Amino acid sequence: MLTRSEQQRGLAGGVAALTVIALLVLVPVAVLLAFAPTGLVQGSVVDDYTLSLLRFTLLQATLSTALSLCLALPVALALARQTKFPGRIWLVRLMAVPMGLPVLIGALGLIGIFGRQGLVNKALQALGLEQPISIYGLSGILIAHVFFNLPLATRMMLAALERQPQEYWRLTASLGMRRLSILRHVELPALMRVIPATGGLIFMLCATSFTLVLVLGGGPAATTLEVAIYQALRFDFDPPRAIALALMQIAVTTVILLCLNLLPKAEDTALGEGRLWNRYDGRSRLARSSDAIIILLAAAFLILPLAMILVSGLSADLVRLALEPDFRQALLTSLSIAFCAGASAVTISFGIIGADHVLRVRRTSSRASRVLGSSLSAASSLVLLVPPVVLGTGWFLSLRPFGDVNFFAPAIIAAINMLMALPFVIRVIEPAIRAHAAQTDRLCAHLGLAGWARFRIVDWPVLFRPALTALSFAMALSLGDLGAVALFSSQDLLTLPWLVYSSMGSYRTADADGYALLLGMVCLGFTILGTVGNRRQR
Repeated sequence: MLTRSEQQRGLAGGVAALTVIALLVLVPVAVLLAFAPTGLVQGSVVDDYTLSLLRFTLLQATLSTALSLCLALPVALALARQTKFPGRIWLVRLMAVPMGLPVLIGALGLIGIFGRQGLVNKALQALGLEQPISIYGLSGILIAHVFFNLPLATRMMLAALERQPQEYWRLTASLGMRRLSILRHVELPALMRVIPATGGLIFMLCATSFTLVLVLGGGPAATTLEVAIYQALRFDFDPPRAIALALMQIAVTTVILLCLNLLPKAEDTALGEGRLWNRYDGRSRLARSSDAIIILLAAAFLILPLAMILVSGLSADLVRLALEPDFRQALLTSLSIAFCAGASAVTISFGIIGADHVLRVRRTSSRASRVLGSSLSAASSLVLLVPPVVLGTGWFLSLRPFGDVNFFAPAIIAAINMLMALPFVIRVIEPAIRAHAAQTDRLCAHLGLAGWARFRIVDWPVLFRPALTALSFAMALSLGDLGAVALFSSQDLLTLPWLVYSSMGSYRTADADGYALLLGMVCLGFTILGTVGNRRQR
């Protein structure tokens, strides 16, 4: 139960949070629509090259999704069958690393493995083949997307298999069901509950991918809409083309989100952590051998790029790089932007979740309540609707009449990074707030605790840990982001991701590796900070 004043404050916080999100998203979209060139309809702006960008964007997203799902399926099945495989739990946990790894760092690790002088090409050259693998172009984009998305798909599939009751496996053993029969009657029905939603999520991530395509695209033949928007503003300074591409990108993401809403939702449970009932299949020598090969190949695909990042970074002169003025400036700027983005994301998340809780408690069916509830539920989707580069383009064009855009750049980058982190922050904080409210609302009402007294005595001691976890995660995401930074970076606004990217562009590979390792260490530090005390609380 909530007092009337608590309900009013909760609803006011939700309305304020929605207002901020709407302004940050709708203002740049309105600017893009207002300045949309007339040739956009007549076809003079949307030419053959623009349509080729659209085709390539959808092609690489489709291929990346198909490869990620097809390769994740045997890995998940093998991990599910071999419950006693040595190091299995650590491999499952390792699969969470690429999901939180800054994309630019992962790209550098993949270049170290599959690049011109990478380990794979050196090994194949020793066999008499001359550079048979290229990390640039479509092949490199696909490899990178699989590296980042295969672990996500594997963990979601593994979680679906882990939820199968123990009786299912006992029954398959008592009936003497063979491997294909188990796959058909037990495993595939469970997997099909998560594969559509997982595939849709991966397709969305790949269709809006920016950093990987920017680094590994390899030219006009392998360029997506988002990279073309960046090139149109940063290099060509062609606002009409940038606006046309941005509106096309919004249309594409809108269609994708509408299609995702039609897919069956995956069960809202945690990703696979390696726990599983005893399995009675997969104990033959052939099954153990084939599953072991699949698991080891997947482990090598994940571990080698991560190890290459560490080895290449340590081979650089880290002390010299850390003492350089550019690094100190980039570190200070990145930390300032990341803290503002993270703190804003946590604050707005509390507002959204608090208002949603008030609506649940009141259980009113008025039109205003339904509209507000729908708006709160759609807040995360609204954020996903407009990618960072498109938001940056809209704000870039809207702020030009007010002076030097670089003056507003830090605030705009922090705001965009906040929007990108918001869905993840809400997912971290919301379960904790709901569970805490269910346990304490009646007791606080009985004791007369409300307002600041309740927050200080009852709420904050419990919600501090989830808030810190969400803040650290949001800051790590912001630190590794290149999408919003790419449009605004300059000599006066230098961030760690841009420092890494500019070092790569000037062929200072050793410096880029060193900066990437330093960036990874900073992000890892925030990740560890967010998990400190979790084990103790359990």
